Amino acid sequence: MSDYRFGDRSRFGRLTLAAAAVLVLASCTVPTSTPADPVGGGGLPTGQIAAVCDHMAPGPTTAPPGAVVVDPTVDADLRAKTDANPPGTTFWLAPGIHRLGTDQFGQAEPKDGDVYLGAPGAIVDGRGQNLYAFIGTATNVTIAHLTVRGFIPPQDQGVVNHDSGNGWIIEDNTIENNKGAAVMAGAHQQLLRNCLRANGQYGLNAYQPGNGIVGLVVEGNEITGNNADDWENRRPGCGCSGGAKFWSVNGADIRGNWVHDNRGVALWADTNDNDFLIENNIVENNDGEAVFYETSYNLILRNNILRNNAMVSGKGFAAKKDTFPEAAVYLSESGGDARLKARTAKIEIYGNSFDGNWSGITAWENADRFCNSPANTSTGVCTPFVPKTSECTQPGIAKPPLYDDCRWKTQNVDIHDNTFTAATTVCAPGFASRMAILSNFGTYPDWSPYKGYAIQKAITGDQHLLWHDNLYTGNWTFVTGDVANATSVKGWQAAPLAQDRGSTFAAARTAPTC
Repeated sequence: MSDYRFGDRSRFGRLTLAAAAVLVLASCTVPTSTPADPVGGGGLPTGQIAAVCDHMAPGPTTAPPGAVVVDPTVDADLRAKTDANPPGTTFWLAPGIHRLGTDQFGQAEPKDGDVYLGAPGAIVDGRGQNLYAFIGTATNVTIAHLTVRGFIPPQDQGVVNHDSGNGWIIEDNTIENNKGAAVMAGAHQQLLRNCLRANGQYGLNAYQPGNGIVGLVVEGNEITGNNADDWENRRPGCGCSGGAKFWSVNGADIRGNWVHDNRGVALWADTNDNDFLIENNIVENNDGEAVFYETSYNLILRNNILRNNAMVSGKGFAAKKDTFPEAAVYLSESGGDARLKARTAKIEIYGNSFDGNWSGITAWENADRFCNSPANTSTGVCTPFVPKTSECTQPGIAKPPLYDDCRWKTQNVDIHDNTFTAATTVCAPGFASRMAILSNFGTYPDWSPYKGYAIQKAITGDQHLLWHDNLYTGNWTFVTGDVANATSVKGWQAAPLAQDRGSTFAAARTAPTC
């Protein structure tokens, strides 16, 4: 997979900003508190949802009637019996460690409708020799009750459903300690109640050649400890890591998952994703953002608990004197658009509890990133509204419709009835968690029609971004237009911004002890 799918880290380096104050970070001991329910909310997850790692539902203890028994004492028996049987076969993997041979391409290639069921204690082990476990483009395959470990796919490739077959059901598995991605995704795939743990790059990489993924369901999974190989330091700015990454997925339901302690972003939708519903998840303690929605469209983000995210990345940026408002939810050139079929025509964020994240929500648009611009990190890709990237050039791009359709817009955003509790674990003079609506001063390329303050004016005044009826606790600052423009609650609520009308602001319940 080539670099055109990687993330937008161009927000750093092309901002025209005033000098920023340096945060002096120190350790703190802070009492914990329980966040309030969202204003007018309800529906938040309760208890420790999706705690399936090490508590996996067991598979059948005996082979189901008609199933082919796979013997762990016979090397590559899984591979051989898969090849020898017709489509629609059920395979029962007996207890023990199943191997696929010493060949790096030792792998199982299911046929349409095949079912793989693991007995309690059934493990498929790549032993650091095999690249993939389950490959091919067969449809309606089921993988259940297995532990899959020790496979070494190359960067951006995956272990289970390596070739993004459609209609797969992957449920009640532990897929851990592999390189690359634990799972790839196809259309109408269901990823249910799995433990996706400590994989080198991703827990899930939802990418299919031809961009045909629709109807994806990710429900009840524990996604933890992924990007164990620290790809962002190996390839700075690659945007190639995290708990789950989605590329050009049209329709996804992501619900009831526990996404925690991943090195990097937890849930990352990158480039022309559309119609996402993210609800009833607990997303916490991830090094980067809880949700990163990038150059994508039409999102409902509701009734989630988002806590203690982006603390590592936020402190890292601060140590570099970079004051970009790293946030729990980062909207990067993303917005609502009624021209795309979806359950909503906007980005609507409501009923969520934001607790102790580095910052709240950042709505950002890079003035230099648009179709056919060298600053577009999704190289060669355009918006859904322009058939050919090459159309986005002068003189046509300087006037409608291309002036609007050649860029991904942060627009039509509705943020309401959430609870925002500021971080209290950062001991620095004047530190506050932040909300932000901003862009950079457009400079690049020379023929860009978006130079100067054009996009800053658009995102702050014309593109329908609205915060209202939220509950805030603690110390908050509001950033508008340019990262150097910080304002108080009074300035945020006053004209012309007029944000957070109907919202409530309260002092912190606890103060940091440094």
